[in-house]
Amino acid sequence: MTQERALKFDELIKHELGKILFEFLETEPGVLVTITRVATDSDLFHGDVFVSVYPAEKAGGIMEKLTRSVYQIQQMLNKRLRVRPVPKIRFIYDKNPEEAAEVEELLKEIKK
Repeated sequence: MTQERALKFDELIKHELGKILFEFLETEPGVLVTITRVATDSDLFHGDVFVSVYPAEKAGGIMEKLTRSVYQIQQMLNKRLRVRPVPKIRFIYDKNPEEAAEVEELLKEIKK
């Protein structure tokens, strides 16, 4: 698979999983769950889904809920995608947005 096609495939999975999580996850008001990126293996049998949660204090509960429900979410994804094989997904907590915010704060302090 070419790199461009792999990127499009990852974006397709990201888009469909975003819709599924919006319908499936019942979060309390003020909690934002975002799929930051999807990385599938070259054989397309496995895919890592990176998830960001705001506020970060709620990340543990959200990630636990996603991990417990991965089979149901996988089944919904299998029905929506018309490709075979559909990668087996695994949710991973993405700390990059938090780390970026910390770096921004440090840069502001240095600038002062």
